[in-house]
Formats: sequence, C-alpha cells, structure tokens
Amino acid sequence: MAEDALSLIEYPCDFPIKIMGTTQPGFAQAMLDVVVRHAPDFDASTMEMRPSRKGKYLSVTCVIRAVSRDQLDNLYRELCDHPMVVMVL
Repeated sequence: MAEDALSLIEYPCDFPIKIMGTTQPGFAQAMLDVVVRHAPDFDASTMEMRPSRKGKYLSVTCVIRAVSRDQLDNLYRELCDHPMVVMVL
C-alpha cells in the first residue's frame, strides 16, 4: 500500500504550522526563511506572531499550501532541527 494512501490529508491543501521558540532577535525571519525554502509560494504577510503571556516565548503560525507528504515531512524536519525552535505543531 502506498504511504500516501494512509494519509488523511488530501493534497494540495492549506496546512497551518505553528513554530515556537524563545523570544529573540531574528527568530521570525529565520522561521520564514525555512518555510519559504519548502513552500516558495508562502505569503509572508499572512504569518501570525504571538508572544507568550510573560514574553519568554514567541509562536509563529504559517499557513502553507501543502502539495505532498514529503514536503511537509522535510519542512517539519528542518524546523525541528533548527537551534532556535523549541516545538513545532
């Protein structure tokens, strides 16, 4: 059975990705650079940023146009391996 046959996602689709890290200069831009590498058509003006209640953490939400499971896997892998990232949802 093909791997995509097991997926509950139908591609292409709009797919939200939430990236969390400690609040630091350059975090949002670094995350945008990674996202655009995997989703070149991502519109940076749609990126949402929210600080945590005490301001220690920043979450960045990007809704990309996902075209394949490989694309999402590679994007999640690079985000999770990034030194500025605490968590990716």
